[in-house]
Amino acid sequence: MMVSIPEYYEGKNVLLTGATGFMGKVLLEKLLRSCPKVKTVYVLVRHKAGKNSQERVEEMISCKLFDRLRDEQPEFNEKIIAVASDLTEVDMALSEEDKENLINCTNIIFHCAATVRFNEILRDAVQLNVIATQQLLFLAQKMKNLDVFIHVSTAFAYCNRKHIEEVVYPPPVDPKKLIDSLEWMDDSLVNDITPKLIGDRPNTYTYTKALAEYIVQLEGTKLNVAIIRPSIVGASWKEPFPGWIDNFNGPSGLFIAAGKGILRTMRASNNAVADLIPVDVVINATIAAAWYSGVNRPRNIMVYNCTTGGTNPFHWGEVEYHVISTFKRNPLEQAFRRPNVNLTSNHLLYHYWIAVSHKAPAFLYDIYLRITGRSPRELHKFDIQEESFRTSNKASQC
Repeated sequence: MMVSIPEYYEGKNVLLTGATGFMGKVLLEKLLRSCPKVKTVYVLVRHKAGKNSQERVEEMISCKLFDRLRDEQPEFNEKIIAVASDLTEVDMALSEEDKENLINCTNIIFHCAATVRFNEILRDAVQLNVIATQQLLFLAQKMKNLDVFIHVSTAFAYCNRKHIEEVVYPPPVDPKKLIDSLEWMDDSLVNDITPKLIGDRPNTYTYTKALAEYIVQLEGTKLNVAIIRPSIVGASWKEPFPGWIDNFNGPSGLFIAAGKGILRTMRASNNAVADLIPVDVVINATIAAAWYSGVNRPRNIMVYNCTTGGTNPFHWGEVEYHVISTFKRNPLEQAFRRPNVNLTSNHLLYHYWIAVSHKAPAFLYDIYLRITGRSPRELHKFDIQEESFRTSNKASQC
């Protein structure tokens, strides 16, 4: 008889990267709540803003996301061990003591850490998404009791392909050669060759996530590895409660901007599929994937496309309707103007609405601010929002 998921995690020591990120937090909470007999969760966290790793973890678990877990298991924090680490440094900046402890104790690895900035410069994107993954795999190879290595990727890693199967495709370039080349190239040269390197991919994020998958396949031949590919991850569906999100990245930022009346037009097709998936669905699949690989020990690398699929697709035109309808019924405080968004795939029409609905009102409001002796800010705010929306929309079209 196959063991259940909570039974599998009983007594296991888990290593988690990206724990302070959106998905990492949800994974940590769900794992501790649904698998209460898990032994320890090691979280790799770097020092930041004058706070050490332990202080950052304590601050993280004090947020509302962990309230349900706190009620059910008041002592849950005792299972979380903060490990000082920086994935951008050599050997992830682990102390010898921490490294030895992880090698001897770790049973399961969830690698969630990554840069999700679509316009990240190539050098930094390679460091965070590719080299960090490679270093973690090197550490995993030394672990004496490792059952499973789970790598969280993205469904857009191969967005230049018409159909994406649950396999790892050949990389656009040999990652090791690219890493070697970046060591001697200066930043200006790297920036100059980036468009040529990424080719028909929209940004460095999708490009480096594809390279990371190949690194996982290459270095994980002697490990029990699985890859999770979520699409556009949004707020929670059910767990730990509906609607939880901690950032304005991706679709949540668009929705809030639309609700505030700041965003009035976007260049997008109403008929394009909005592949939005709740974060708790992704995390449930991730935890289950580790269980399946740990119990069944599959011969080949397991890849899971965690997307909405084509059975009952949801389109951006429908998203527009529901978002605007919701905010009209439940308006946000301090809205700039009444919410109303127009999606168009026509280049000229898009720029017309940008001028009429965005730049002109922002310009007039800035004049009003100057007249009243205040600092103008709306045009600057628009420029920031436009770049954010433009890069977000590019990934959504893949």
